[in-house]
Amino acid sequence: MDIEIDLVLAPVDGSDAAESAAEYAVAIAERYGADLHLLHVLEEQVMRGLDTGDVTAKSVADQHRAFAADVRETLPADMRLSMSSAAGFSSGRLSQTPGSVVLDSAEELDADFLVVPRQGPSADPDVTLGKASLYVLEYASQPVLSV
Repeated sequence: MDIEIDLVLAPVDGSDAAESAAEYAVAIAERYGADLHLLHVLEEQVMRGLDTGDVTAKSVADQHRAFAADVRETLPADMRLSMSSAAGFSSGRLSQTPGSVVLDSAEELDADFLVVPRQGPSADPDVTLGKASLYVLEYASQPVLSV
């Protein structure tokens, strides 16, 4: 059974698990001749910092660009890399969670394959997506690799 994959979506959150997931996403995209999209999911602590002014949008964007630059170095010359950001939490929308944000973005981008980081419960704010991987695995309409 052959599957056609044109776009691989890799949600990332700055964690080591997300970095590993991005490496797998690159390999899958390369195998299928697909493009790669990095979705930077902003954790709750960052969103609060942006709201209070303790964190600047520029510093967040700089971190995302640095992460993307590291990923870009591993890409084959013919693979396109795109990226976007999304808030994983919202004080105004209780149903907005990292898992729902990943799935909504996958639908909007028309992603064919998802690679999500998996990590057990932790107090570390940088593991936002690891906690969402089960939700994504359960509800995604696309194939999902959880690493």
